Amino acid sequence: MTTKGSRALRQLLRCVNDFGGSSGQRKLDLLHTLTRYRLSGANEILRFHEALCFLRAYPDDAILLGQVEVMLSAFADRGDVRRHRNALANTGVAGTSIHFRFFAASAHWLARRWGENLVIDWVEFENTSQVETWLSSLALFCETPGLDEFGFELSEWLDRLKGPDETDAEFLLRRIERLRMHPQAREILLDEWDLPLCLSPGPDTPARTREKHNNVKITYQTQPLVRARPTRTQIKRRGVTQRVLDAREGHQIVELARCTMATRSRDLDAFAYGSRHDVAMLDCGDGLAIACIGVVPERRLFLETMYGYLVLRNGVPVGYGTVTGLFQSAEITFTIFDTFRSGEASIILGWVLTVAWRLFEADTITVTPYQIGQNNEDAVRSGAWWFYYKLGFRPREPQTRRIMRGELRRMKSKPTHRSSHATLRRLAESNVFLNLDESRDDVLGVLPLANIGLHVSRFLADQFGADRERATRTCSIEARKLLGVRSHARFSPSERRAWNHWAPLVINLPNVTRWHAAHKRSLVALIRAKGSLRELTYLQRFNGHRPLQSALRDLAERDI
Repeated sequence: MTTKGSRALRQLLRCVNDFGGSSGQRKLDLLHTLTRYRLSGANEILRFHEALCFLRAYPDDAILLGQVEVMLSAFADRGDVRRHRNALANTGVAGTSIHFRFFAASAHWLARRWGENLVIDWVEFENTSQVETWLSSLALFCETPGLDEFGFELSEWLDRLKGPDETDAEFLLRRIERLRMHPQAREILLDEWDLPLCLSPGPDTPARTREKHNNVKITYQTQPLVRARPTRTQIKRRGVTQRVLDAREGHQIVELARCTMATRSRDLDAFAYGSRHDVAMLDCGDGLAIACIGVVPERRLFLETMYGYLVLRNGVPVGYGTVTGLFQSAEITFTIFDTFRSGEASIILGWVLTVAWRLFEADTITVTPYQIGQNNEDAVRSGAWWFYYKLGFRPREPQTRRIMRGELRRMKSKPTHRSSHATLRRLAESNVFLNLDESRDDVLGVLPLANIGLHVSRFLADQFGADRERATRTCSIEARKLLGVRSHARFSPSERRAWNHWAPLVINLPNVTRWHAAHKRSLVALIRAKGSLRELTYLQRFNGHRPLQSALRDLAERDI
């Protein structure tokens, strides 16, 4: 039985990327065969699962898609999946568990959504002594006599303290949320504990088998996949249709993005702190869409604007990343999931670049060293540096350019030459840039924005020392006087928070006292936009505020 199933799987994997002609019928016949036979081990089961996920994203026709949906909906009930579920842990296959040291925001989210399925992996837990020192703070004062007297292990203490319907992880995470601490301090504490968690499978727990956004029109793949690399002209000229989602659908997308990370044992702040009020769907055509997810106001970056994005093909997540914008430039991260790397990686990245150009008004786009191989062996093995090179990205650092030119000469003299891993690591020591217009230096990755923070810190240290609270109050009042704001009465809480964050910088902006009144009013609106529902409004105002950009460049380039 397993031999016939294995043979059918091999045949399916050989034709899964074929489209047109009778390929759809061939795949359908093989899927029918695979419903009748078991597979021989976890590796075959996973490869079959990934083939189904690929066909869900790239279906030949409605009949094939219907069969794929039926098989995925019943995948956890397959006998071979149940037999090998332990070996399939951390694959994201429905019916299997997920083991990961989730960061605080994701751990709390899992506890709220699926607390009954979430437990501590005690075999992997190394920091029990750190948690034990906090037990008295997690309990009531009347419980301290027992806590002080008995030397139970942490696992036994949690078993005694938790409710009958709570798991150890659920209890611990709920108690941490009630500690009287700044929210970020609580998260730092939990991250330092480094809790190893295990999420057991349930009917609706995160699983790649179920990952799909259903509010989409399906596009069927009747022609071979397009693998051509987009040109700069294509990136700039083509448009995208943007649809701002309401809070209900925005919540669905944020949840899908978080589940997508959890099933791959990953975490991304832009999704963990995603705002359901700041989600836009960008339709790129041919079944491809990019969901841009903004961050809740209290977790936004100070100067830059960061959005996470989830790439959807017929509603199926096929990749993700971030776009961070400022000064009409953007820094991007980009990941295509392994299952879909045989698809349209270059085409998809091209659309991400179009989004950066259109939405973020970025004429210069940078990729940081990690993305192309620095401390990232996956990127080294995949030759990520050359992938970006072929799309037009180039280094600016002279030493890196010398290495690049040497490799290009070798490739020209010997077309089969491939850069060694050691060379790829050296190439990945600096950023690479794509210039969609003229090259300039006041862009992310070149302009030393960190210097701005140091200038403000020196001012606060000189004027207020440790009393940063008084600094906030005083600077807020001075900034109001400087910019002509009579009252914060009409500011929302998020706008007031943004104002307090910006006030020390405002009063340190070079030449701000000589600004025209209209520019001062624009700065007030810009700061309020940092605390608005959609952060992209802030970035658009920033990109149009030339005096502010000039002042920030001045601060960034001054000696410290």
